[in-house]
Amino acid sequence: MAIKHLPADAQPREKLLARGPAALADAELLAILLRTGIVGKGVLQMAEELLEPPAVDAATGAVRGGFGGIAGLLHAGAADLERIKGLGPAKRAELVAVLELARRALAQQLREREVFSSPQAVKHYLQLHLSAKGHEVFAVLFLDAQNRLVAMEELFRGTLTQTSVYPREVVLRALHHQAAAVVLAHNHPSGSVQPSRADEALTQTLKSTLALIDVRVLDHVIVAPGQALSMAEQGLV
Repeated sequence: MAIKHLPADAQPREKLLARGPAALADAELLAILLRTGIVGKGVLQMAEELLEPPAVDAATGAVRGGFGGIAGLLHAGAADLERIKGLGPAKRAELVAVLELARRALAQQLREREVFSSPQAVKHYLQLHLSAKGHEVFAVLFLDAQNRLVAMEELFRGTLTQTSVYPREVVLRALHHQAAAVVLAHNHPSGSVQPSRADEALTQTLKSTLALIDVRVLDHVIVAPGQALSMAEQGLV
């Protein structure tokens, strides 16, 4: 059924204004953002299709279907969105812009207050940056003396070990940003956030190296789709 044929109090935009965003399902919120459907596919149907689990074509290996929920959708790139019929350049740009706005809002929050006054914000920020990547990425949050975010940099890619992450480069970037402390972070594309022995060894190596220039390692956060783990909270930093 097209949205215009729904009762006024069931139409997503009117429902949001009357009852607040928490009253809407994911597909209804997404429909407000998309605004219109296409011939033969209403906007609510398009929203539901975007939220469906993805499927892989056994013959070609191509991914079809949706993105498995809001989190998967928000981590999709503009090119990924092209597989959904009816998502033209304007709609794809709007969806990608929502993710970028979320990143920037969290970055502003972390720049304006002490990072660990809101540890969940740190995890969410890192998830938005790292969790959807198909390869391992090692990143560093550089903090000032008040533990506020100065900058985030992705420094290394590939399998992360003590030999593939160069402490010298981390030290040089810490000096460049005049950082007083850092939060280390990397992603596990496999989906598990449990730290490996290599993760623990790398953390201790960087902690010892950065201590030589009086820079503290406050945490090492491991990110995967839908979750994040603080090694400091596990007593591993």
